[in-house]
Amino acid sequence: MKNTSRILSIIGLAALMISSLPAAAHHAFSAEFDGDKPIEVKGIVTKLELINPHSWLYLDVKGADGKITNWGFEFGAPFSLKEKGITKATLAPGTVVNISGFRAKSGKDFGYAVTTTLADGRSIKTGGAQDAPTTAPANAR
Repeated sequence: MKNTSRILSIIGLAALMISSLPAAAHHAFSAEFDGDKPIEVKGIVTKLELINPHSWLYLDVKGADGKITNWGFEFGAPFSLKEKGITKATLAPGTVVNISGFRAKSGKDFGYAVTTTLADGRSIKTGGAQDAPTTAPANAR
């Protein structure tokens, strides 16, 4: 009887612990970004956030009017970026990059980065959404 009670207590505690774990939610590319609005921007890195589930790169982009705007681009997960050679040193503040991707549906200054081209000419697939387009037309804005 004592062992049965102990086993039931352990099972109950395990069930309680499992049920209190946070649920992982994930949004689709199309929920936030517009596949019909490709963009290509060149800018200077201001910050790289390597966070799960999506990393973010921020850069200052000079518009046709000369005004500087800080853009944010969603990248893939930190581990997948590391496998491709992207680190905080690779995209340190002050680094010049070109981003090809898609604009946010809201029209605000952020987007989804499909490809990031570094100053040394390396072009790296930086997107991580499974339902995102894999290429963006060149010279889009």
